[in-house]
Amino acid sequence: MQDLAEGVARFQKDVFPAKAELFARLATRHTPHTLFISCSDARVVPELITGTEPGDLFVIRTAGNLVPAYSPGADGVAASVEYAVAALAVNDIVVCGHSACGAMTALAEGHDLSGAPAVASWLRHADASRARTAIPGDVPALVRDNVRAQLANLATHPSVARALAEGKATLQGWVFDIATGRVEELPTAGSGPALAA
Repeated sequence: MQDLAEGVARFQKDVFPAKAELFARLATRHTPHTLFISCSDARVVPELITGTEPGDLFVIRTAGNLVPAYSPGADGVAASVEYAVAALAVNDIVVCGHSACGAMTALAEGHDLSGAPAVASWLRHADASRARTAIPGDVPALVRDNVRAQLANLATHPSVARALAEGKATLQGWVFDIATGRVEELPTAGSGPALAA
């Protein structure tokens, strides 16, 4: 906790004063341009990877960067997606997987998750990803197939489907390599220009 308190003190002393004008604007305006869905993994920091400022990204982080297919009812991920797309009118939606993903490794290698029943239940949202992967146990392939499957799940959300049909948003799939810092853009329908590797 001491590290966090020291970090807050540094933010208030050094970072906030240097960005005071930005935070003054953000206090009355919330207009992110991108919905960025990534894994909860602490090594994946969307704002750092993309070089963006506070207010640029609307971020959803879930274990395995999973997005359940749309279904009626209360769902925090669906509510966040809907808010970003319908209320904030983001232009781009990125699903970002990453190397050495614990969730995808557990699935690819068949880890025993009986001691983590909530995790096991959540990871069932990656069943389509596992079905797409040609070689069982291939974690990098599963990471990529999972990004593609989550993009397909996103398209089932009414707000996303509407934005895509009206040409108001694009879907993009990325894979971040932790060791090299490289970002690979996966080919998808409606994806933007390829990223520099």
